[in-house]
Amino acid sequence: MHVPPIPTLTAADPQIADLIERESQRQHDKLRMIASENYVSAAVLEATGTVLTNKYSEGYAGKRYYEGQQLIDPIETLAIERAKALFGVEHANVQPYSGSPANLAIYLAFLEPGDTVMGMALPMGGHLTHGWSVSATGKWFRSVRYNVSRETGLIDFDEVRDLARRERPKVIFCGGTAIPRTIDFPAFAEIAREVGAVLAADIAHIAGLIAGGAHPSPVGHADVISTTTHKTLRGPRGAMLMCTAEHAKAIDKAVFPGLQGGPHNHTTAGIAVALREASTPEFGAYAHQIVANARALAAALIERGFDLISGGTDNHLILADLSSKGIGGKPAAQALDRAGMELNYNTVPYDTRKPFDPSGIRLGTAALTTRGLTEQHMPQVAAWMDDAVSAARKEDEAALERIAGEVRDLLAAFPSPGWAATA
Repeated sequence: MHVPPIPTLTAADPQIADLIERESQRQHDKLRMIASENYVSAAVLEATGTVLTNKYSEGYAGKRYYEGQQLIDPIETLAIERAKALFGVEHANVQPYSGSPANLAIYLAFLEPGDTVMGMALPMGGHLTHGWSVSATGKWFRSVRYNVSRETGLIDFDEVRDLARRERPKVIFCGGTAIPRTIDFPAFAEIAREVGAVLAADIAHIAGLIAGGAHPSPVGHADVISTTTHKTLRGPRGAMLMCTAEHAKAIDKAVFPGLQGGPHNHTTAGIAVALREASTPEFGAYAHQIVANARALAAALIERGFDLISGGTDNHLILADLSSKGIGGKPAAQALDRAGMELNYNTVPYDTRKPFDPSGIRLGTAALTTRGLTEQHMPQVAAWMDDAVSAARKEDEAALERIAGEVRDLLAAFPSPGWAATA
């Protein structure tokens, strides 16, 4: 059953309640390896499901446009102060609805339409909102993109510097959505300073690793930092912007009234709870375990002939090119899902296949680590993945069902936040 229980919903709308109950069990029964997903704690779930969703709060604490903020202001202030303390920043804004709106606020704060922005190309591991052509950020701004090396899968900073010198961007984004290696924030900062650009660090995927001391921080290097609050940070679906005091006014004005109306107060409360959890020694151990698990899983996959972009991982994320396995990323991901392993198909650098039918898969270890799995389990996960890919090539559905059963047997020993077996 779902935890916390949902009896009122079950009585009022049994169809929705049934779907939620089934989803909570699905999350329990599968190895969830989508790199952008995780499990929030019961405390975060409770905070996001409260009467705070009833309240409108346009503006900022102490400067609202609606009355009745006596208890909302302290909640938002707590979230802000916890973010500042956890990441060591001078200013934090916890109101962005999600990561993409947070990144759009950076454009609104520092650019005019048509100005030049520089970011990692989407097929190389960047994000849509870093200036990719189908995004508003690529349509409304002049976008230039840097790549990774064909040989190493790593960023060539000499090429990045040459591009920045030639194109003179006003904002440079670092970070992305499929980067398995440590982001060199000092190197990006040096280039940004040289060309007079604002450096924006998008740490959505690695925020929890940074908070837990398992990845270097952009603080002191980047002018502004954007992040979602879920993924490795293990909070609700929301976002934050952090910056130096110099840019606080511009960032706040860009979020509200520039892009948004009232913040989602139930999400703000969930963010505050997650930030408190992330400040504990236990979370630090968790963040380091994520990386240890990812490295162990990467090594086991390499032993089984998987071609990993950049040859491995430094963080939570693994990007694999399945060309040598004789299968595309999409049919492999779909077969893996049927085998009890949830991940996503993904383009790889210099992919020759189309984005909706790419060569690669992307996976991560944040949710597995939340469940309590450690390095000792990763060879078995790799073996299941290899068996499932082989079964997919042979269209062997019986093998996929067998693997799914074995996955469920393993996970029965590892509690899942949000679900508990009924007595």
